Amino acid sequence: MDCFTPEQRSKVMSMIRGKNTKDEVRLAKALWHIGLRYRKNNKKVFGSPDLTFSNLKIAIFVDGEFFHGKDWKTSKKPKTNSEYWIRKIERNMQRDIEVNAYLEAHNWKVLRFWSNDVKKNLGSCVMEILNAINLRTEQLSKIPPSWE
Repeated sequence: MDCFTPEQRSKVMSMIRGKNTKDEVRLAKALWHIGLRYRKNNKKVFGSPDLTFSNLKIAIFVDGEFFHGKDWKTSKKPKTNSEYWIRKIERNMQRDIEVNAYLEAHNWKVLRFWSNDVKKNLGSCVMEILNAINLRTEQLSKIPPSWE
Protein backbone atom coordinates (compact mmCIF):
# COMPACT_ATOMS: atom_id res chain seq x y z
CA MET A 1 0.00 0.00 0.00
CA ASP A 2 1.27 3.44 -0.94
CA CYS A 3 1.92 5.76 1.99
CA PHE A 4 1.11 8.85 -0.13
CA THR A 5 -2.14 10.13 -1.54
CA PRO A 6 -2.29 10.15 -5.36
CA GLU A 7 -1.66 13.92 -5.35
CA GLN A 8 1.37 13.56 -3.07
CA ARG A 9 2.73 10.66 -5.14
CA SER A 10 2.31 12.74 -8.30
CA LYS A 11 4.28 15.60 -6.74
CA VAL A 12 7.04 13.25 -5.56
CA MET A 13 7.33 11.58 -8.98
CA SER A 14 7.38 14.93 -10.80
CA MET A 15 10.52 15.85 -8.85
CA ILE A 16 12.49 12.95 -10.34
CA ARG A 17 14.90 14.30 -12.92
CA GLY A 18 15.31 12.88 -16.39
CA LYS A 19 18.61 14.63 -16.94
CA ASN A 20 21.27 16.36 -14.87
CA THR A 21 20.85 13.93 -12.02
CA LYS A 22 23.27 14.17 -9.12
CA ASP A 23 25.32 11.27 -10.42
CA GLU A 24 25.43 12.58 -14.00
CA VAL A 25 26.62 15.95 -12.68
CA ARG A 26 29.15 14.24 -10.40
CA LEU A 27 30.64 12.34 -13.35
CA ALA A 28 30.57 15.37 -15.64
CA LYS A 29 32.34 17.55 -13.06
CA ALA A 30 35.02 14.92 -12.52
CA LEU A 31 35.68 14.77 -16.29
CA TRP A 32 35.67 18.56 -16.59
CA HIS A 33 38.08 18.85 -13.66
CA ILE A 34 40.68 16.70 -15.46
CA GLY A 35 40.34 18.79 -18.62
CA LEU A 36 37.92 16.76 -20.73
CA ARG A 37 35.28 18.61 -22.72
CA TYR A 38 32.03 17.00 -23.76
CA ARG A 39 28.44 17.74 -24.76
CA LYS A 40 25.63 17.09 -22.33
CA ASN A 41 22.33 15.50 -23.44
CA ASN A 42 23.24 15.82 -27.12
CA LYS A 43 19.96 15.49 -29.04
CA LYS A 44 21.84 15.11 -32.33
CA VAL A 45 23.03 11.69 -31.17
CA PHE A 46 20.45 8.89 -31.13
CA GLY A 47 19.25 8.20 -27.60
CA SER A 48 20.39 11.62 -26.27
CA PRO A 49 23.34 10.31 -24.24
CA ASP A 50 24.06 12.05 -20.95
CA LEU A 51 27.58 12.91 -22.15
CA THR A 52 29.14 12.67 -25.60
CA PHE A 53 32.54 13.05 -27.13
CA SER A 54 31.25 13.47 -30.69
CA ASN A 55 34.61 13.67 -32.44
CA LEU A 56 35.57 10.32 -30.89
CA LYS A 57 32.07 8.84 -31.16
CA ILE A 58 31.81 8.01 -27.48
CA ALA A 59 28.38 8.08 -25.80
CA ILE A 60 28.03 7.88 -22.03
CA PHE A 61 24.84 7.08 -20.11
CA VAL A 62 24.32 7.16 -16.34
CA ASP A 63 21.34 4.91 -15.60
CA GLY A 64 19.28 4.84 -12.43
CA GLU A 65 18.94 1.38 -10.94
CA PHE A 66 15.16 1.49 -10.50
CA PHE A 67 14.15 3.03 -13.81
CA HIS A 68 16.56 0.96 -15.91
CA GLY A 69 15.95 -2.34 -14.12
CA LYS A 70 19.24 -3.25 -12.51
CA ASP A 71 19.10 -6.92 -11.43
CA TRP A 72 15.54 -6.98 -12.80
CA LYS A 73 15.19 -10.75 -12.89
CA THR A 74 16.08 -11.17 -9.23
CA SER A 75 14.92 -7.90 -7.69
CA LYS A 76 11.59 -7.21 -6.03
CA LYS A 77 8.98 -5.75 -8.36
CA PRO A 78 6.93 -2.68 -7.40
CA LYS A 79 3.81 -3.64 -5.46
CA THR A 80 1.83 -0.46 -6.10
CA ASN A 81 0.61 0.07 -9.66
CA SER A 82 2.81 -2.88 -10.59
CA GLU A 83 1.38 -3.37 -14.08
CA TYR A 84 2.38 0.17 -15.07
CA TRP A 85 5.84 0.03 -13.49
CA ILE A 86 6.75 -3.38 -14.84
CA ARG A 87 5.73 -2.34 -18.35
CA LYS A 88 7.58 0.99 -18.03
CA ILE A 89 10.84 -0.46 -16.67
CA GLU A 90 10.90 -3.32 -19.17
CA ARG A 91 10.35 -0.82 -21.99
CA ASN A 92 13.23 1.30 -20.64
CA MET A 93 15.46 -1.78 -20.62
CA GLN A 94 14.43 -2.62 -24.19
CA ARG A 95 15.08 0.97 -25.29
CA ASP A 96 18.57 0.83 -23.74
CA ILE A 97 19.30 -2.28 -25.84
CA GLU A 98 17.95 -0.59 -28.99
CA VAL A 99 19.98 2.58 -28.39
CA ASN A 100 23.16 0.56 -27.76
CA ALA A 101 22.62 -1.51 -30.92
CA TYR A 102 21.95 1.55 -33.08
CA LEU A 103 24.94 3.51 -31.81
CA GLU A 104 27.30 0.53 -32.04
CA ALA A 105 26.09 -0.16 -35.59
CA HIS A 106 27.06 3.44 -36.40
CA ASN A 107 30.55 2.98 -34.94
CA TRP A 108 29.94 4.62 -31.55
CA LYS A 109 31.48 3.37 -28.33
CA VAL A 110 28.72 3.18 -25.71
CA LEU A 111 29.55 3.34 -22.00
CA ARG A 112 26.79 2.77 -19.44
CA PHE A 113 27.24 3.32 -15.73
CA TRP A 114 24.81 2.64 -12.90
CA SER A 115 24.18 5.64 -10.65
CA ASN A 116 25.50 3.76 -7.62
CA ASP A 117 28.74 2.95 -9.47
CA VAL A 118 29.27 6.64 -10.16
CA LYS A 119 28.45 7.43 -6.55
CA LYS A 120 30.67 4.75 -4.99
CA ASN A 121 33.41 4.23 -7.62
CA LEU A 122 33.74 7.54 -9.43
CA GLY A 123 37.46 7.02 -10.03
CA SER A 124 36.98 3.70 -11.81
CA CYS A 125 34.21 5.19 -13.98
CA VAL A 126 36.51 8.06 -14.97
CA MET A 127 39.32 5.58 -15.70
CA GLU A 128 37.02 3.53 -17.95
CA ILE A 129 36.13 6.70 -19.87
CA LEU A 130 39.80 7.71 -20.15
CA ASN A 131 40.68 4.24 -21.46
CA ALA A 132 37.93 4.48 -24.08
CA ILE A 133 39.13 7.95 -25.11
CA ASN A 134 42.74 6.78 -25.38
CA LEU A 135 41.74 3.74 -27.42
CA ARG A 136 39.58 5.80 -29.78
CA THR A 137 42.28 8.44 -30.18
CA GLU A 138 44.78 5.71 -31.02
CA GLN A 139 42.40 4.13 -33.54
CA LEU A 140 41.68 7.47 -35.23
CA SER A 141 45.38 8.28 -35.53
CA LYS A 142 45.81 5.16 -37.68
CA ILE A 143 43.23 6.25 -40.27
CA PRO A 144 44.92 7.64 -43.39
CA PRO A 145 44.05 11.30 -44.06
CA SER A 146 42.54 10.39 -47.44
CA TRP A 147 39.77 8.40 -45.67
CA GLU A 148 38.43 11.29 -43.62
